[in-house]
Amino acid sequence: MASSLVIVESPAKAKTINKYLGKDFQVTSSLGHVIDLPSGTLGINIEENFKPEYTVIKGKKKVLTEIKKAVKDKQRVYLAPDPDREGEAIAWHIANEINSKKLEIYRVTFNEITKEAIKEAFKHPGQIDLQKVNAQQARRILDRLVGYMISPLLWRKLFTGLSAGRVQSVALKMICDREAEIKAFVKEEYWSVTADLLTSAKASFKAKLRQYNGKNITISDADTAERVVEELKKLPYVVDTIKKQEKRRHPYAPFITSTLQQEAARHFNFSANKTMMVAQNLYEGIEIGSEGITGLITYMRTDSTRIAQSAINDARSFIAKDFGNDYVPAKPNIYSTKKMAQDAHEAVRPTVPSRTPDQIKQYLTSDQYKLYSLIWKRFIASQMKSAVLSQTTIDITAGAYSLRVTGSIIIFDGFMKLYMEKSDKDTSDDDSEDKEGFLPDMKEHEMLTLKKLTPKQHFTQPPPRYSEATLIKALEENGIGRPSTYAAIMSRIQDKQYTQKIKGKFHPTELGVIVTTALTESFTGIINEKFTAQMESELDDVENGTKDWVELLKGFYEKFNSNLEKAAKEMKITPVPTDIACEKCGKHMVVRWSKNGGFLSCSGYPDCKHTSNYTKDAEGIIVPAEQPKVLEETCPECEKPLVKRQGRYGEFLACSGYPQCRYTRPINQSAEEAVKEKSPVKLTEEKCPKCNAQLAERTGKYGSFLACSKYPKCRYIKPEETAVRCPQDGCDGSLIKRKGRRGKPFYGCSNYPDCKFTVQSLEELENKNSGNES
Repeated sequence: MASSLVIVESPAKAKTINKYLGKDFQVTSSLGHVIDLPSGTLGINIEENFKPEYTVIKGKKKVLTEIKKAVKDKQRVYLAPDPDREGEAIAWHIANEINSKKLEIYRVTFNEITKEAIKEAFKHPGQIDLQKVNAQQARRILDRLVGYMISPLLWRKLFTGLSAGRVQSVALKMICDREAEIKAFVKEEYWSVTADLLTSAKASFKAKLRQYNGKNITISDADTAERVVEELKKLPYVVDTIKKQEKRRHPYAPFITSTLQQEAARHFNFSANKTMMVAQNLYEGIEIGSEGITGLITYMRTDSTRIAQSAINDARSFIAKDFGNDYVPAKPNIYSTKKMAQDAHEAVRPTVPSRTPDQIKQYLTSDQYKLYSLIWKRFIASQMKSAVLSQTTIDITAGAYSLRVTGSIIIFDGFMKLYMEKSDKDTSDDDSEDKEGFLPDMKEHEMLTLKKLTPKQHFTQPPPRYSEATLIKALEENGIGRPSTYAAIMSRIQDKQYTQKIKGKFHPTELGVIVTTALTESFTGIINEKFTAQMESELDDVENGTKDWVELLKGFYEKFNSNLEKAAKEMKITPVPTDIACEKCGKHMVVRWSKNGGFLSCSGYPDCKHTSNYTKDAEGIIVPAEQPKVLEETCPECEKPLVKRQGRYGEFLACSGYPQCRYTRPINQSAEEAVKEKSPVKLTEEKCPKCNAQLAERTGKYGSFLACSKYPKCRYIKPEETAVRCPQDGCDGSLIKRKGRRGKPFYGCSNYPDCKFTVQSLEELENKNSGNES
């Protein structure tokens, strides 16, 4: 029998670890957190130094019971959740639940799920890091204070169901700020002029007009462009200077969480959430032929670029073997980690550098293969030599004008042989002539021949909207959030309908703009990038032991509570104005929101209460939706007029009383036909004693029965009568078949509640009567 219990947070991780440990170990999982703040209340005693009121998470009581049961006959418990703040908190909560003087409780951490890493971790078990636990507690309480105290304020001012978050709201603010920049941006026209030229050897190339009289030239309109072109046609073209420079392009650092999410989005259009799910699978283990379940990558939640020396050595050996010694740098490439990084783990890398993607492709899903390939290539390339390029810049004179052309030649491809990072740049304005390429041979002072001149109109572009990749990059650069939070942030701002993705870019909804405006006006010092970044830094200080977590919370709450009290009195939700006139009073309509979504409302409310739905045209402009046609026919359920509406599958009839009444039917179907189709039952001549509608034969879990045909509006069910008289003295009722709370049938008196006689079966009643007679 196993004498030690190992507790991890994931069943897949448990399965992988189990094969590396001997018969003395039993491995089980907690399925994530088992203890947390309660879901229905704040769960924080602010007066008692923000003491959290922890409780067992709904649905996890059974898991915790199984863990406690497994611990009973064990001598040692090894807590092995993920090696981050959340994992440390999981370990701490479980330790508190199973704590016993008889038990030896240890904490083990590992960066990769391989046999060597697991064995090494269990050779050197440690203790729970309380500083890391306190950092997690502080973050959890901060998020709870913001979420549970600001969200109800939004409910009162707007509608129930909205949410605010310490990091989420700042990410939304950044999207809204960018949208405001785009709307305020005024495009400016400018022109470029490109010359097609020939060398003396008749080789062609293109050069772009750059300067006039030694100063950068700006051409703002077509007339100026045409004048410049006419002047240039008359001038001789001479090679002025040729400059050649050797440049080195260094390899990229191995992935951290944020860069992995960015590159997966650029290469495969993966969401941050999908990237983390697939990475989790690769980390916890995949069934790889004779190797069995094998962890393929190191821990994927990290902000450190540090790499273990053994992995560097393996990568260098692989590069020498597969690419040649020319691709191996004299010394290993070492990458600096950002100042705010926690540096608790290595970068994301393959656990076995020599395990190429193609070797294991047959065992991976398409998404797993794509992500593993990306991680593997990035890591191997990070230990290859820099690429060497020769860049040539040629300046050409034409009178007082100057033109330039630049070209690059790859002398040595280095890491570029294996991997190149994708760009976030928007290439919608195609300046193909700007792209560097090979240049023909020419000499200084050489005369050139002009073939043609091409003027081209351009417009300055507004800053691009954020994609998931660029938003994660911006959050990281501003020190907002942590690797483990980015995926949740991306999902949250979409789930709450604060943003929507259009062609992969975040667009704030009207609701998102309304909420952001209200929050930033009322919580200026809290819902902003600098404060959120400062808070992340202070949480790091708690983990490092240089700041007390309770003092951090006190400092935050003092300012937060003051803002909250002020906002409760002064926060105003400003509707989004439109140019649409109200049909009833002529005032402008505005966009307001309810739990059912946005709608147009008269700005003269409450004097004018006219409302209507709206849609958006191809350019995103709000336009009133066509009003549904009101019919003479009334709803058979509530007697309000029916209206004709347009749905996903065409026109249909619906009650005008929606959402209170949700009656609908196909446009070509009668009310009687709809009743028969919706309720495939046989109508009887018997009437319902409650609403006088016909009773219908229905079939349920426990057999057939009679019920009102107007269900669910009328829920009458006819009891099954028997000819057996109630045996109670003085009662003239008969026994009726009924169903108990759990569906089990029994017989009770028809005079209930005056008579409460019951019996489980008629046979039981007969037996009782027989016994009495004898």
